Amino acid sequence: MDLIVKDLVAIDDKLSQRHIDLDPAGYFIIYLDRSEGLIYAKHFTNVIDERGLAVDPETGKVIPARGKVERTYTTVFSGRTAKELSVKIFEQTQPCPVTQLDHAAYLGREFVRAEVALVTEQEYVQD
Repeated sequence: MDLIVKDLVAIDDKLSQRHIDLDPAGYFIIYLDRSEGLIYAKHFTNVIDERGLAVDPETGKVIPARGKVERTYTTVFSGRTAKELSVKIFEQTQPCPVTQLDHAAYLGREFVRAEVALVTEQEYVQD
């Protein structure tokens, strides 16, 4: 069966709607700096409450999944490629700021998407 781009997009869109457990070690905001030619990943800590929601460890307030949130990141990582960024985060940072395999896989996918957007001068929006 031949898959076309819209079919692949539909598969990814559907999978993006699934439930995922949040990583108790925190989350990343990924963005590009085109002038520097870099992919950035800001790491933020959180606590997962009894409802499974991410909570700001300083304020105790739930961190919304959508919209702008004013928080201070704990670490910022940067790399020219997805692989360089992954090596910095997963191999060179101790303790590793990612504790769940599904979170690591997600980040790998996002770093590749960010790298492709950087190289092709396309817009990048984190999934």
